[in-house]
Amino acid sequence: MSLSTNPIPAGDIRDKLIIGLDVPSVEEARAVVGRIGEAGTFYKIGYQLAYAGGFEFAQELIGQGKKVFLDLKLHDIGNTVEKGVRSVARLGATFLTVHAYPQTMRAAVAGKAGTDLKILAVTVLTSYDDNDLVEAGYAHTSAADLVARRAGQARDLNVDGVVCAAPEAQRVRTVVGPDRLIVTPGIRPAGADAGDQKRIVTPAQGIRLGADHLVVGRPIVKAADPRAAAEAIVREIADVKA
Repeated sequence: MSLSTNPIPAGDIRDKLIIGLDVPSVEEARAVVGRIGEAGTFYKIGYQLAYAGGFEFAQELIGQGKKVFLDLKLHDIGNTVEKGVRSVARLGATFLTVHAYPQTMRAAVAGKAGTDLKILAVTVLTSYDDNDLVEAGYAHTSAADLVARRAGQARDLNVDGVVCAAPEAQRVRTVVGPDRLIVTPGIRPAGADAGDQKRIVTPAQGIRLGADHLVVGRPIVKAADPRAAAEAIVREIADVKA
């Protein structure tokens, strides 16, 4: 039986897939969402789209019943972060990222108080490896160790979850416990181009390693058939969860 004739898994499984709208315009994003249809329930808006009308488009998606992950990676003085998070919370987004520095995380938790917004702390970018950390001045730690340390700080500051590469998800789960979210970018279906990601796994591997949500952008958005690409990943997730 072909992919297109199999039932699409239930919404809670579809929510495990966050589709990265890494496109330059709202028009293109709207077209992608239209082509994906009901196969996609959760979308990520990052820098590229956010600064090209993406905040208004986020509200449009939310009005359609979609969930939105604003991947803004906030990092500034505490007062600025707290007020910025408070503004984002009013948009109705589900997730917002901040960098996993204690002062920043503390301010973000304060800013989202009383709202449904969930804060995700970005530990170490998935485009970084140990050599990149050395270049950035972290000469005495590995990416995995730095991820674990920052995950522990996020837990202690009552951050809702962390963003990490899937290869670190098992270790992070032991640090943050069962109740906090683990969101993993750098997911590539088998045979897909790694692009600028360095610590990648397949969707099934990501779920088995303990991720709650997988972020997939280009392998879906740039596919000849984005809906079929999204459906294939959702079914791969569903098979692991079955």
